[in-house]
Amino acid sequence: MEDIVFRSIRSNATATALVWLCCTAAGAGLAGCADSSDSSDAADPGASDDGTAAARERGSDEDLLTGTKKVEIDGQSVNVSCSGAPADGRPVVVLLSGGSDDLTKLAGIQQTLSAKDRVCSYDRLGQGASDKPAGPQTIESTGKVLTGVLDRVAGEGPVVLAGHSLGGLISARYAPDHRDRVGGLVLMDATSPTQNADLARGIPDSATGPAVELREQTLAVLGGQGPEKLTVTDGEVRSAGDIPVEVIRHGKEYLAAVPEYGPGLERAWLGGQRKWLALSERSRLSTAENSEHYIYADEPEVAVEAIRRVTSQAAKGAAAQGAEAEG
Repeated sequence: MEDIVFRSIRSNATATALVWLCCTAAGAGLAGCADSSDSSDAADPGASDDGTAAARERGSDEDLLTGTKKVEIDGQSVNVSCSGAPADGRPVVVLLSGGSDDLTKLAGIQQTLSAKDRVCSYDRLGQGASDKPAGPQTIESTGKVLTGVLDRVAGEGPVVLAGHSLGGLISARYAPDHRDRVGGLVLMDATSPTQNADLARGIPDSATGPAVELREQTLAVLGGQGPEKLTVTDGEVRSAGDIPVEVIRHGKEYLAAVPEYGPGLERAWLGGQRKWLALSERSRLSTAENSEHYIYADEPEVAVEAIRRVTSQAAKGAAAQGAEAEG
């Protein structure tokens, strides 16, 4: 059904917007989503690993998960990739992909970042090589899987979450409830915290033409009908504490190409990015001027610099807290 919807709105401009919608909405599985960005450095699959989410002790460097391996979290197999050595005092960077993508999409930026930091990524349930979800998922349940991954790759140490699209929304919803673990956030064109309302308002019931199918299909995926079976509800942005947060939005307004409704979709998208600034008083909004939705692929240097900047700020914050505790 999803491919039929895609073929019915085959014009280039609308197809590009549909890639945005399916990737932000949790992976509609439509043609085009899987090819939206290329990575020449795909992660190599490794052997299964018997580590569990309860293993919160980091141990020696030799005990750390490296390469791409399967770990068991709450009885389900989750595909995880880690590279780079731990750096004294610096958080582990954890990358979260968009809804239709797997961790191989992030392999290029992970390799670059791992020159200075320990960097990990993973396939959420329903993505890539991880198990399919046993049933419907919520932001809370997918957050529990994220906690299991953090237990395995970072122990009790701090992390910086860097999420693209839906991965950005998940990161931003996770951080307020896990202030003891999340030292910083980088949101790369993250799905709006009010995506359902934005889309319903941007393409109203009175709309006609291919935009209607685009709206209905995307709202269905937001309602849990994508591969992750993840229901994404709208909600207010809650504070994640006084942590560094960088919100990066796309600069090439490709959504404006959607006939009649495109400019409104662009305005709503920018509004959604601004809403994420409420996460912290140390939030910063910037624009990747030459990027469409896949900022880490279109302008990888922008993403890398932001992640390294937030990681350095988070490390300083953790050091200051440690010194205060000792004093």
